[in-house]
Amino acid sequence: MAEATPVAVAPAAQPVAKDVLLLAKGVSLSLTDNSLIVKDENHARRHRKKLCGIPVGSAPAEFSIPLYNVLWAEVVADHLVVDYADPASKKHLRAVKLSYALGETARGVVDAWVGMALEQAYGTAQRSKRAKVLVNPHAGPGGADKTWEHDVKPLFEAARMSLDVVRTKFSGEAVGICEQLDIDAYDIVIPCSGDGLPYECINGLGKRPDARKALQQVAIAHIPCGSGNAMSCNLNGTHRPSFAALAVVKGVRTPMDLMSVTQGDKRMLSFLSQSVGIIAECDLGTENLRWLGAARFNVGLAQRIFSKKLYPCDISMKVEIPEKADIKAHYKRERDGCDHTTRREDGVSREASSAGESTSSETDSGEGLPPLRFGTVNDKIPEDWETASYDKLGNFYCGNMAWMAPDANFFAAACPNDGMMDVVLNDGDISAAKYLELLMSVEHGRLLDNPHVSYRKVVAYRFTPRDQEDGYISIDGEHVPFEPFQVEIHQGLGTVLSKNGRYEAAGPTGWEKAVV
Repeated sequence: MAEATPVAVAPAAQPVAKDVLLLAKGVSLSLTDNSLIVKDENHARRHRKKLCGIPVGSAPAEFSIPLYNVLWAEVVADHLVVDYADPASKKHLRAVKLSYALGETARGVVDAWVGMALEQAYGTAQRSKRAKVLVNPHAGPGGADKTWEHDVKPLFEAARMSLDVVRTKFSGEAVGICEQLDIDAYDIVIPCSGDGLPYECINGLGKRPDARKALQQVAIAHIPCGSGNAMSCNLNGTHRPSFAALAVVKGVRTPMDLMSVTQGDKRMLSFLSQSVGIIAECDLGTENLRWLGAARFNVGLAQRIFSKKLYPCDISMKVEIPEKADIKAHYKRERDGCDHTTRREDGVSREASSAGESTSSETDSGEGLPPLRFGTVNDKIPEDWETASYDKLGNFYCGNMAWMAPDANFFAAACPNDGMMDVVLNDGDISAAKYLELLMSVEHGRLLDNPHVSYRKVVAYRFTPRDQEDGYISIDGEHVPFEPFQVEIHQGLGTVLSKNGRYEAAGPTGWEKAVV
């Protein structure tokens, strides 16, 4: 995926400084629209350009830090302390602290400057978030404990976040934790894991008597430690843990659609996807290859693409937008509506119009989950649904987010809060060359334009397998019985943290020119 990487600390350009703070020993700190410019020859030397590790050129007298990277500022014992995230490499951020004596500078002047610095650095994002952190040591290829301790925790502490950390010991533990959570004690729940732990957290909140209130009040924020890391890719714009940590620190509250899945007599919540066919098999059928990380999905595809396996089924859908051109026009309306917020180059939204606000009345009540508008999988299919039999289905995929993995933009037209799911279908008897072409279009968000793919926006559907006794059905990457299931969308039922109040994917090709 093309990550939105924070700008590296670099020698300052010549922006116009609005608020300048003069300190002892000739040090000055200046605020511009997007940067904090630090005039400090001793510290600036560390930021000299290097060639093969050797500093080159003259030593700069100052350097700049993007305001997006500024984590905190405060006065401690007659010293001004500034914490920021410094790009140690293209893949890693580290927490760095600046400390300067106030000297003769009046305390009131410094306090006023600190207030302005924090306001500009955070925009509408909440400061000092109170977080319940859940670390899954067994996520993905492993190593989540080390990732948390070395890549994430130092940044959260530097941002003065309140952290209550639990290391999960067994599958499903997060469900019980979130079901019993004191929602008034925390602003966010942060799973450090793959996409399995966010699924557990959302379903735990959904089991509460006050599910709607809990899902609206407590935001979910994701630190990627698994194989796919779709939630972080879409909301944080990265699958790198330290960059995701910075995105969480600066994240804005954003309403997100959730989906109810009914199967048998069970109801569960889904935030990401449901799949049957080659994608489900590549996910659930490669559990033994978790040590490969995200590469296990590619291995699974290579193993299955030439088999031309078919998955006969009946699918009924409540279709809202059936045509691809109309889907792009809808995406344009949603994107333009979101982007009337002012977005700074450093990634901070000054006004997140949709952040924290849902367009759905479903979240207004403190009661349990909203009632099912279309009944369960055991009820009669509504008369206004479209029903079709698919004898040669190769893949059924329904998504609520764009990126399913760092290199898999399956649902380019997905929106966080439009009250619709994106469904893609393709036959399984196409040639291997066409299948490869189809899958190659995924990485760059061009799947919607592929002629071998059906792409629709729906609000509900029912999937009924035929002529098969066993197979894989994946709900947010979780294995469920190979039986009929039904899904419907709940607009804005969940709350997450995002960088800009939308998904970070670029959108379907040509959406900017779509006719609305």
